[in-house]
Amino acid sequence: MKLEDWKKAARADAMVRRTKAHAAAEATAPLALAERGLPIAPAAGRSYVSGFFPYQTEIDVRPLLTRLAGEGWTPCLPIVLGANLPLDFRRWYPGEPTIPGKWKIPVPLPDQPMAEPDVLLVPMLAFDRLGYRLGYGGGFYDRTLQKLRAQKPVTAIGVAYAAQEMETVPHGEFDQPLDCILTEQELFQPDFTG
Repeated sequence: MKLEDWKKAARADAMVRRTKAHAAAEATAPLALAERGLPIAPAAGRSYVSGFFPYQTEIDVRPLLTRLAGEGWTPCLPIVLGANLPLDFRRWYPGEPTIPGKWKIPVPLPDQPMAEPDVLLVPMLAFDRLGYRLGYGGGFYDRTLQKLRAQKPVTAIGVAYAAQEMETVPHGEFDQPLDCILTEQELFQPDFTG
């Protein structure tokens, strides 16, 4: 089976599983994420963390962003610029106003400063224990991680419901692996030896 066909089938399955997970844990999972926090602390020159507004049935990281802001992190949100382009980011603190961006996903106001995240909370449809994620197919986060990793150390933390785990995520040479995966049940580092 071709990689793109494998990914398409995996996305369809992952969407169904994420929808079920969301229905079961929508109210409790965001608070569990916030209680868990991050495995690293902000530091001088390394304090920007990107989050995301939940799209469709994505897990909600806003309570976690609120906690992180209180711990000294500077939150920011992604902005889709267009097809085949990496994401931009603008500073945004929970509770601040937003405007509709691409696909009507909220983004910070245009007068907010641009940001370059040091830690990225990455949404996904599915993940595996090797640290690969399945997204929607636009490649936005893969391009963004490739660009940022070429410039400085960054930490990519995939965030999802535990039920979104699959045995093997189809991936190719351009798919960027995650450094950690955070669910409402655990935080783990992938097994890169597998």
